[in-house]
Amino acid sequence: MDKEFEELSREIPLSYDHKQYWSPTTKALYNVCEQLGFKPKPAGKMIDFELCVHCGRCVLGCPTGAKWDSRRLLSKSIAKGAVLKTGCKVTKLGIDRKNKKVHTVYVKEKGKGKKKTYSADLIILAAGGLNTPVILNRSGISCENTLFADPLLCVAAPYKKAEQDRHFPMPFLMQKNGYMLSPYMDYLSFFFNKAWRLPSDNILSIMIKLSDASFGSSLSRKTEKELTAADKERLKAGVSDCKAILGKMGIAEKDMFLGTVNAGHPGGMMPLTSEESRSLHNNRLPENLYIADASILPNSMGNPPIWTILALSKRIAKVCKAAFN
Repeated sequence: MDKEFEELSREIPLSYDHKQYWSPTTKALYNVCEQLGFKPKPAGKMIDFELCVHCGRCVLGCPTGAKWDSRRLLSKSIAKGAVLKTGCKVTKLGIDRKNKKVHTVYVKEKGKGKKKTYSADLIILAAGGLNTPVILNRSGISCENTLFADPLLCVAAPYKKAEQDRHFPMPFLMQKNGYMLSPYMDYLSFFFNKAWRLPSDNILSIMIKLSDASFGSSLSRKTEKELTAADKERLKAGVSDCKAILGKMGIAEKDMFLGTVNAGHPGGMMPLTSEESRSLHNNRLPENLYIADASILPNSMGNPPIWTILALSKRIAKVCKAAFN
């Protein structure tokens, strides 16, 4: 998808040149990681740094609009005539089995409980790695029990004036075998893990993000996802790496503590095969139904997937335009 990635680079701000905005602690971490041979590299950031006020709230919602998000594309689509329906929960799709086409989208209005239907010649489903499989399953389309989630675990320690809570997360990355490492203020652990009951600016935290096994499902009443033995071994190796970094920063191992295991990039339950990579259309789907989210990724990337999902969506849009124009 070289062409799509190149198009994105012109349309969306992605910067690797942001070291001048790093805190002294981030710079010190970067130097330590270089000394340990971890080969750190600045992470691509979809941020307009002229608007950034360095509040550290990127994952909670950017208050200044410095961080790019898909609302900008949505606004452009509406300006060109697209109609946005909010407060509508898609429940299932109506499918003509004989002709192998979707004819109806069933929705339920929020609050009112009123049911509605919509019809179209082309349907693109992008409800996310957890919800897209649920909608497909309700519509009689089977999904795989191959859910990945990019599990995340942070190793942290008290560190005076760390100030990770005042700077953008994941300023640089280190790629390891089956996982990546990056400085990261884990707000989920900060809010809910008792070990993190410290002033937020005095916590120094390093994230491990796994490329986990495709094993799990979101089709039951609750999402079912467990770490395999191999996942746990990689997580253990990541914890060891993080402790080495923090130790090099002058922190005693007895003062280090773990965060809460969580995850943020679910997908993989309708994975494309190599044969489907050109059409970007799963063979079990009706011919006028496409999926444009992480559900179609064949396995976990163990890295932020947004750039890949955007490129895939661009390619899918081109395929649809050629087929249905």
